[in-house]
Parts: sequence; C-alpha cells; structure tokens
Amino acid sequence: MSALEPRDADVASTPAALPPLPAGGGSVLDRAHRALSIGIVSVVLLIAFEATAVGTAMPVAARELDGVSLYAFAFSAYFTTSLFGMVLAGQWSDRTGPLAPLAVGMSCFAAGLLLSGTAGTMWLFILGRAVQGLGGGLVIVALYVVISRAYEEHLRPAMMAAFAAGWVVPSVVGPLASGTITEHLGWRWVFVGIPVLVVFPLALALPAIRRTASGPADPSAPVPGWDRRRIRLALAISLGAALLQYAGQELRWLSLLPAVAGAALLVPAIRGLLPHGTWRAARGLPSVILLRGVAAGSFIAAESFVPLMLVTERGLSPTLAGLSLALGGLTWALGSWVQSRPGTEPYRERMVVGGMVLIALSILVAPSVLIHGVPVWTVAVAWAFGCFGMGIAISSTSVLLLKLSAPEEAGVNSAALQISDGLSNVLLLAAGGAAFAALGGGAVGDTGVESVVLESHPSAFVAVFVPMAVVAAAGAWVATRLRAPEPVA
Repeated sequence: MSALEPRDADVASTPAALPPLPAGGGSVLDRAHRALSIGIVSVVLLIAFEATAVGTAMPVAARELDGVSLYAFAFSAYFTTSLFGMVLAGQWSDRTGPLAPLAVGMSCFAAGLLLSGTAGTMWLFILGRAVQGLGGGLVIVALYVVISRAYEEHLRPAMMAAFAAGWVVPSVVGPLASGTITEHLGWRWVFVGIPVLVVFPLALALPAIRRTASGPADPSAPVPGWDRRRIRLALAISLGAALLQYAGQELRWLSLLPAVAGAALLVPAIRGLLPHGTWRAARGLPSVILLRGVAAGSFIAAESFVPLMLVTERGLSPTLAGLSLALGGLTWALGSWVQSRPGTEPYRERMVVGGMVLIALSILVAPSVLIHGVPVWTVAVAWAFGCFGMGIAISSTSVLLLKLSAPEEAGVNSAALQISDGLSNVLLLAAGGAAFAALGGGAVGDTGVESVVLESHPSAFVAVFVPMAVVAAAGAWVATRLRAPEPVA
C-alpha cells in the first residue's frame, strides 16, 4: 500500500491501517513518498559506491596485510554471509516488518567496513567482510519488502528504475575515487570513510518506513514463528557456496573433496529455499526467480573477464579496460527506465525476451576483439547493448516478483530472488574460472592498485564467453514463461 501523512499514535503503524491512494495516482516523489524514495535511493547509492570502490582498494589491502594468498576469501566471505542474511531478512520482514532488518543490516554493513578498515591481519579483514555481507543481505531483501508495502503496483517499476539509476554515478566515479584515495591517503580510508555516509540514508528512510511499512503485513493475524528449517537451509547454502568457491580456486584432484561436499549441501538447500518448479521453469513466479539467476549469472560472469581480455590480448591499461564498461551503467539505467513507462506494462514479457536476446548477443560479440583486426571499441558498444537488456530484465523480474507475491510472502520471495541472483553469480563464475584456467588462463599478477591476468590464451576467453552466451539465450526461452498460469474455472 502507499505511504500517507503521519497518523495519530493510536493508529496501527502498518500498511493494513492505511487507506489506499486513488488508482493510478501519485508518484515516487510526491509528498507522501518523497522522503522514503530519497532515503531508499540513498541506501542503494551507498551500497553501489562500496561495491565499485572497495574492489579497487582490495589488492593493496591484501598486499599490505600479507594476505594475497587469502585474497579470494575477502570476496567469498561477503557473498556467503549475504546469502544467509537474505533468508534471515525474508523471514524477519514477513514476521515483524522490514524496519528492524533494514536498521540492523545497515549497522552491520557499517561495522563490517570499520572492522576491515582497521584490521591488522588478513583474517580480521576477512571477518569484517563477512559482517558486511550479512548486513548487505539483510538490507537488499528488506528494501524489496518496503517497496512492496509502501508503493502501489503502478509505482514499483519507477522505484526499480531508480535502483538502477543509483548505480550509474558510483560505477563511473567509484573506481576512480577509490584509486585516488588509495594512492594518496591509503586503502584504509576507502573502508573507514564510507560508514560516515550511513547516517544520512538511515535518518531519512527509517522514520518514513516506520510510518508506512512497519509491522506484519496482516496485523490481525498471529505472528508466525521462525522457520528453523529455512534457517538451517540458509546455513547450508552459505557453507556449500563457500566450499565450491574454495574448490574452484585450484585445479587439483584434492579440490574435488570440497566441491562434492559443497554440492551435497547446496542441492537440498536450493530445493528448499526456492519455489517449487523453479528448476523446470514452471510458469509464473518460479520462472521469474529462475530468470533472475540466469540473466545475472551469465552476464556478470562474462563481464568479469572483459577487462582481463582487453589487457592481455589487446594491450590496454587496466584503467582503460575498466572504462570500456563505463557506458554500460548509463544504458542499464536507460533500460530500467524504459520498462518503468506505464505504456510498456502490457508488453513486459516481450520486452524481457528481447532484453535476454540482447544480453546473449553482447556476450557472444565481446570475444570478437580477440581478432586483432576488430577495433577494441566493439566491446564497449556490445556491452552497452547488453547492459540495456540487463536494465530491462533485472528490473522487470523485480517488478513481477512483487506483483506475483502476496503481502505476507514478499519477504520470503524477495529472498528467493536474491538467492537466485547471488548463487548463480558464484556458480557461473566458478565454472567460467575453471574453464579459463584449464584452457590456458594465466595467474593473477600484482601491479599495485590493480591486478591483471598474465599470459592468457585466446581460447581460454572463448571458453568463458560462448557458454555464458548459451546460458543467456536459454534465458530468452525462460522469459516466455513469466506470465502466471490462468486460474482453472
């Protein structure tokens, strides 16, 4: 339901207590929604800046803490704890509303950054990343629940477009600002400086959430207990993902042991945490959640190798190689804006199919620069089109998820969507990394602020991009099954 002006203290502070806005009325920046919308976008901006800035400072931090051998764990610690945080936030938000998980999540996010920024050893640094990941998982799911409760259905596409727009400036400015701070002030300032920025979005968003989206979805219903089975499955999926990431770092026979153990934990956990029918692309919500993973995993796995390909095969500097993807932030936001237009709603499923086709084609075209006669700007153009498709597909899956979810299930279903997104990233990245290494991919070399892959073989890149293009093309078929089945008369 939509946000309204503050009410008397004796009125229940829940969406159920609010009269609805007139159908089709209002906007995300009208008087009723302005503070909440700005607060939510500020949270997204903060998370986006952290994601783009911290990666630049990470190699320097690992070197100074004598922890280069543990470098990958600084990333995997964030991911594995965020998976657990997503499931926890889903249940927490459905039981008592999104206010508490959002506040706790932002606090953990800031505490983790401070812990990493003041760490004296690499393991303490990794612990900080784990605390930060828990907070990030809590926050992202809680935000989805806020949108499902505080905004009417016709306003949700605009908020998803705002989410995408919130990544544009950080994607361009973040790495450059982080590199400058790291070189002139030190890597620690990248971590300890960000928590100061947490105060503004919290001060703006929390009071508005308390007025519009706090409390259970149905205040008259009894508060459900914690689903301990889902908590155990969340722990299993986090540990399983960590074991698979560990196994994928080295191509040795002994790596099969953690890989098998990780798969044994993941398979039942995934089946228990994702809606029934997800893996067979059942129509409606299961296909929406499956498509989110297919789109995000294939594109992000391929994108991770684009700068390395340009550095090793075409001789670009790491900075220029990274900037070749900068245009994608703008076209991603443009694609998200397009899907938010009111006139496009009847054609949403067709738009998503087209978006997935663009993603598949962009991934397929990117390795053409391995042929030295092909200009390097081909990658930038192809990736701009791919990001446009991602803006349509990712925002549309978020909109469809909230449309197909009952208010009391928004938290659990939002957690499932984020799990599909995050888990597919790590699985497809692990698969792509293993194929890359097996076919001649080089080792990571330390160059100060950036890390590059040295002595790679062109076929190693082809082994990454072609399978990811196939996965994205399969997503175009999944996108034809997003519409929920008609009820039987």
